[in-house]
Amino acid sequence: MDHTHRDIAGGWLRPAVFGAMDGLVSNFALIAGVAGSDATAKTIAITGLAGLAGGAFSMAAGEYTSVASQSELAKAEVEVERRELVRAPEAEMRELAEIYVARGLDEDLAFEVARQLSRDPELALEVHAREELGVDPHDLPSPWVAAGSSFLFFAVGALLPLLPYLLGATALWPALILTGIGLFVAGAVVSKVTARPWWFGGLRQLLLGAAAGGLTYLLGMAIGQGLG
Repeated sequence: MDHTHRDIAGGWLRPAVFGAMDGLVSNFALIAGVAGSDATAKTIAITGLAGLAGGAFSMAAGEYTSVASQSELAKAEVEVERRELVRAPEAEMRELAEIYVARGLDEDLAFEVARQLSRDPELALEVHAREELGVDPHDLPSPWVAAGSSFLFFAVGALLPLLPYLLGATALWPALILTGIGLFVAGAVVSKVTARPWWFGGLRQLLLGAAAGGLTYLLGMAIGQGLG
């Protein structure tokens, strides 16, 4: 029997999920806060657009820097391992064998496996990187993919609570309804990827978003009354 696995190391899923959720929650909270201060619909729309643009660029820059730094660190450690394989190949082979012994292989078999894997320097480097560092040197996440995913999905998420105001709404409730639907659907979709029950993921995200939006609305109301 054959089976396939989903891509969990491509560098796009985490920033896409985080970007969409953050776009929904942060921009709705921003819009709710400004709406709570009794601002005009035009001011709310401009604020939402600024939140969308600023947040998307910020998320993309942050994801690029984070993933690039992580990849650079992984590459540096792989190079350390490469030098050690050249400098002390016997010691590295014994180290690999000891890893397999710790995982349950008989000592003789573990040393034979390590010896055969060590005959090819590139294969030996790949195995050591996987076993010691937990990375595949040929399949490191792309910072550009992470940045692009984060930018795109943040913008899509942030657009939902803003859309009613762009279409002429003057009250908060259309944005509230659309954001609630978006949060529930996004949480349910993520649960399919992580094998959580869809209703649990949807409700959890809806409650978190509602709490953030509600608290920000109250804060905006208090500030608006205080400044008024």
